[in-house]
Amino acid sequence: MESKGIVEYFIDLIRIDSESKNEKEVAIRIADDLINMGAEVHFDSAHDHTGGNVGNLYARFKGDIDKDPILFCAHMDTVKPGNGITPVLERGMIHTDGTTILGSDDKSGIAQIVCAIQELQETGEKLPPIEILFTISEEIGLLGAKHADYNWFRSKMGYALDSHTVGEFMIAAPSQNSIRYVVYGKESHAGAEPQNGVNAIQIAAKAIAKMKLGRIDEETTCNIGIIEGGLATNIVPNRVVIKGEARSHDPKKLEDISKRMTEAVKQAVEEAKTDFFTPTADVHVHQEYQSFSVAEDAEVTLLAVEASRNAGLQPRTYRGGGGSDANIIGKHGISMIVGGTGMDNVHTIDEKIKISDLEDGCKWVKEVIRLYAAK
Repeated sequence: MESKGIVEYFIDLIRIDSESKNEKEVAIRIADDLINMGAEVHFDSAHDHTGGNVGNLYARFKGDIDKDPILFCAHMDTVKPGNGITPVLERGMIHTDGTTILGSDDKSGIAQIVCAIQELQETGEKLPPIEILFTISEEIGLLGAKHADYNWFRSKMGYALDSHTVGEFMIAAPSQNSIRYVVYGKESHAGAEPQNGVNAIQIAAKAIAKMKLGRIDEETTCNIGIIEGGLATNIVPNRVVIKGEARSHDPKKLEDISKRMTEAVKQAVEEAKTDFFTPTADVHVHQEYQSFSVAEDAEVTLLAVEASRNAGLQPRTYRGGGGSDANIIGKHGISMIVGGTGMDNVHTIDEKIKISDLEDGCKWVKEVIRLYAAK
């Protein structure tokens, strides 16, 4: 591809619409760039499972050194509102006109990976083999990573660029359960005969009131985020849907908090029984992804920290509270941690990124590649 500075390349990418399930246009652009840089590129059929219009993008640079490849990962999809992005550059910052998100989550990671490799190629340095996975539908449940072809990879370690502060690394992340309850009451006319109804919204409210939500301890959280029900104010509602989640680094704690949330629903339903009707509830608890944890002294962690220092950054490792493609990839024999790209206020129309952070992330990727080649 034609050599561009990272700011220009990043802006090129964010101008391409790529909300989840609509990544095809940006995927083709990135694939063409990687092919022009000498990579072997292909797509899989993950979109057949996600309902999208393109699969995950894989690329491999053969390199000049005989060793296992190193893997870099980022995701191509953005959240809504992510169409028609108008970037604004001012005071060393990139943001939008305030009507859309920016898309630095995660096109900053893509730009840093692609531009770092290109800049290293231009120096003529001997490079190690490099593998790239740019996933689809990460924002709606890590779906691309869940349907990736893990038989293709030769890498034993790598980095997902999908966090905030450049130079900081998430070396552990929790498991997450998605939780959905459907509470069934009995409808009746709210004015003429409310005594003949059983209010599903009231049952749901009592159930939620019984739950301990928020931060449970230093490694466990839970939340109710959506409640849906009712048709009109003059109808006693007969159905309510409650949606939430629970997360923990400890599998036993995740199981316990999920059971306690479910028990609160069952207890509220039991207490709502009447002589003429017995309310019920459907319970759906599904694990979205498993936790991962990488040691402080693991090669992938030490390499990241050393590269940060070489790039003039302040390295820090931490245990995170969110999931990423690294949760999925790590379960397939590849030691992965998550690096920051500089993205800020993500998933909002106030999203922004400092130009200096965008450039520092590129420097960090180059240093990781150089160190890995040398070691």
